[in-house]
Amino acid sequence: MTTKLTLRMDENLINQAKDYAKHSGKSVTKLVADFFALLNPEPEEDSGRISPKVNSLLGIMQDSRVSPEDYKKYLEKKYT
Repeated sequence: MTTKLTLRMDENLINQAKDYAKHSGKSVTKLVADFFALLNPEPEEDSGRISPKVNSLLGIMQDSRVSPEDYKKYLEKKYT
């Protein structure tokens, strides 16, 4: 069920919100609803699940000939 909500705020802030909404392809209503949803997030049922993108990276370095010492040397060279 949707219900109308009236917000009173600075005109410049409203115009910024409208511009942002236009550029993001969302309505101001959707932006406000998304923000309110962030205030009290529902626990995710799949919180232990690995995303497909991360899953595709698992084991990618398994046959690599790079040792931990090689990686340490690389980082030292990079950041010094």
